[in-house]
Amino acid sequence: MIQGLSRKFSTMGCTALITGATAGLGSEFAKQLAPVAARLILVGRREERLGELSASLKKSFPSLRLDTLKADLSLSSERLNLSSRIIREQIPVNLLINNAGLGDLGTFDTAEWERIAPMLEVNVTALTHLTHLLLPMLRAQSPSGILNVSSVAGFYPLPEMAVYAATKAYVTSFSEALRMELAPEGINVTALCPGPVPTEFFDVAGRNGETIRAMERTHPSLASTPELVVRQALIGLERDKPGVIPNPLLALLVRGSRLLPFPVIREAIRLGVGPKRPQKV
Repeated sequence: MIQGLSRKFSTMGCTALITGATAGLGSEFAKQLAPVAARLILVGRREERLGELSASLKKSFPSLRLDTLKADLSLSSERLNLSSRIIREQIPVNLLINNAGLGDLGTFDTAEWERIAPMLEVNVTALTHLTHLLLPMLRAQSPSGILNVSSVAGFYPLPEMAVYAATKAYVTSFSEALRMELAPEGINVTALCPGPVPTEFFDVAGRNGETIRAMERTHPSLASTPELVVRQALIGLERDKPGVIPNPLLALLVRGSRLLPFPVIREAIRLGVGPKRPQKV
């Protein structure tokens, strides 16, 4: 055993970098880590919101060291600038939370490429690129952790969320493989796979303000609050779980569905959430 790898990763005293920190799960991660972390690096596109969140956390936790970095992670240049600053300033990041993500609700043929391209870039490329850039720092700070925010959508092909679900399937698969590669080095990798969570995500994903329809796609009993999702995610990461589905009922249904033949799952999805097109008369 390599010396030092017997220690377990803990969020206590961690230095965490959180992408998509300005709202939703990102800001909730910051709030729940603030009481225990030594330092937080909050990354987001909206500078004003980053400042508001930072000021609020600093007021409640004066000893917490906070950095806010405005960055559009859909741009490779800004990802490189972000990682360069981390390395240049020798910020000892030992927790990377890849939370930033975009969605789009609607049939693929009616989607605008201007919505699809950034979703692919942020959900897949940025997450992979940033992990690759920061892995040397995480390795140096071992034991460390990587928490990738995926989705239950990644387990299934979903009509009207075809590209989003596919990107999350990538995130889950990537996380599983990376976990196996990095386990001997003391780096925990966990994929967070929540169901519906009432955040601003649906405000952005829904077209023409159709956020209500987005949340109505799943029964309320399968939804989770941001507080629960983040709490279970951090617990799961510390316990070195490969994946976390915060809602117990949803977790049970997902595990049960894996025992079914795929044609049965396909038909259930088609009947339950398939796109409703106008009928010809």
